[in-house]
Amino acid sequence: MAELAAIRDGLGNNLATISGLRVAEEVIDNPQPPVAMISLSNIDYHTDMRFGAKYNFTVQVIVGRASERHAQRTLDLYVNPVGASSVKAGVESNRTLGGVVSDVVCESMPNVGAITINDQTYLAAEFLVAVYV
Repeated sequence: MAELAAIRDGLGNNLATISGLRVAEEVIDNPQPPVAMISLSNIDYHTDMRFGAKYNFTVQVIVGRASERHAQRTLDLYVNPVGASSVKAGVESNRTLGGVVSDVVCESMPNVGAITINDQTYLAAEFLVAVYV
């Protein structure tokens, strides 16, 4: 079974293919947008006969302060399912994370809107990523 650190590194490497997007392989308390933060949500063990486990990650992409005019346009580029700035395409750019896992799928983007970190309000989107080992 793949080590959690190797999976985080692989996801970080995949997201680093998006030009101009910083990547944090853990949650940070002072984000410098645009930044993608990777966090483990949960693990489903013994998911089926094909895969041993499913690691569920949240990738939170913070694009700028909510009051900035260009923040929404920037976010629009990241949430598109295709394109050079697409988070989905970036996450899935190397489906085995360099041979560490069986498959990686960006399943959905369930949340978008303003978030507050250290008394600053940012515009962000969350992406749910499934990693099968």
